Amino acid sequence: MTRTHLGMPAFPPTFPAFPEAAGEAVRDRVLRANLRHATHTIRDKRARAVAELEDWDRLRAAGKAIKDHTLRHLDHYLIRLEESVTAAGGTVHWAADADEANRIVTDLVRATGQREVVKVKSMATQEIGLNEALEAAGIAAYETDLAELIVQLGHDRPSHILVPAIHRNRGEIRDIFRAEMGEWGRPAPEGLGDDPRELAEAARLHLREKFLRAEVAVSGANFMVAETGTMVVFESEGNGRMCLTLPRTLISVVGIEKVVPTFRDLEVFLQTLPRSSTAERMNPYTTMWTGTTDGDGPSAFHLVLLDNGRTDTLADETGRQALRCIRCSACLNVCPVYERAGGHAYGSVYPGPIGAILSPQLRGTASEIDATLPYASTLCGACYEVCPVAIDIPEVLVHLRERVAQGGPVTREGIRVTVRPAHGHAAERAAMRAARLLLDRPAALRAGERLLARARRLAPRRLPGPGRAWTDTRELPDLPAESFRDWWTNRERETPQ
Repeated sequence: MTRTHLGMPAFPPTFPAFPEAAGEAVRDRVLRANLRHATHTIRDKRARAVAELEDWDRLRAAGKAIKDHTLRHLDHYLIRLEESVTAAGGTVHWAADADEANRIVTDLVRATGQREVVKVKSMATQEIGLNEALEAAGIAAYETDLAELIVQLGHDRPSHILVPAIHRNRGEIRDIFRAEMGEWGRPAPEGLGDDPRELAEAARLHLREKFLRAEVAVSGANFMVAETGTMVVFESEGNGRMCLTLPRTLISVVGIEKVVPTFRDLEVFLQTLPRSSTAERMNPYTTMWTGTTDGDGPSAFHLVLLDNGRTDTLADETGRQALRCIRCSACLNVCPVYERAGGHAYGSVYPGPIGAILSPQLRGTASEIDATLPYASTLCGACYEVCPVAIDIPEVLVHLRERVAQGGPVTREGIRVTVRPAHGHAAERAAMRAARLLLDRPAALRAGERLLARARRLAPRRLPGPGRAWTDTRELPDLPAESFRDWWTNRERETPQ
């Protein structure tokens, strides 16, 4: 198979800045309609599912506490995990970055003599571009999650954490299946319509032959239990269980932050993740496996523990809370920016509010796209309200905006360095310095307020220079006839004692 038929376009390092990409996306009416319908449907169902639990707030606090404790002692629990996996018959590999992880997986597949793998939906493998790396080595990687299959067949990119093909409607999916399935394996049935049941059946028939002949599978994991070495995958379709049980060799690529200390800790996340993601009381398929067992499941299990910027993120006391994320996608479904711009505008496999704080930390803020992601938010706080592990996304966004505009110390590849301010923020820094000087001098502030009040009829409707972008979509508020300070002083004088 050639690259034309395999893989999906990766997010390029030269992806345009968020304002440019979002500006193009919001002009696509079909995309906006697809996003609006899907996100509103998912978030309404989630709200009902969460409301069923009287102790949701306590579960949320417990999830946060478990994650925070684990991150504080991550070195200890990762070593414990390696010991447990090894004792259960698995093999653990450590990958410092994407290149190392891709090299490890490619070598493991080559060692089996196979030239194709089936895959469970995995954000980590998308993050490192594993499909493209395998393809370059002559290995075909087939996605088996329905939405990921749609994205792969369409030579597209995922645009949502939970529903990667959220930007596609039923008619578009039917056309993709008709045009592409035959190039990848079993073709779509004759006369395929756009009924969801027909589309699901076409995907099931197409994938079944791949499941039955696959010798190697690649997965991620939602959680890893340090105490027992158990891997946990939550899914809704059953494709994951086929991948995790039928092949002879299973390779799991998992971010180091996915570890939890004990099996009992899963009790919290078994309740919060399904309700917060798919609005279900429990996932239809929750698959757990511990190492290898003779005569049951894969005979060889390899766990690739991925860092790829996570240790550097851990060094940031404010930013590290992004590593609590359990990939439920609830923040995407309530975000007014994501709803209008879609996931592709974020230039990352992690779109929406969580992507706006995770990607710039994993990749740094040197590129144009990563320097603009912290600004891809209204700071309304809806993302924090729905997060099942209480990540204060607005706090981290403001923290990263300061880093972009002011520069400062960060950790890169384990070394403490000082980054320079990103290009284009000189006016912002000058405005903040001027505001600080003015606010530190009450008399000057009072004089400025009175001057603005007297000149209010001369106020422009649009700002010049760097402020033009702000007034392109907003009107300047009318200046009051007097400042609040003067109004209060006059009120006090006129009020009888």
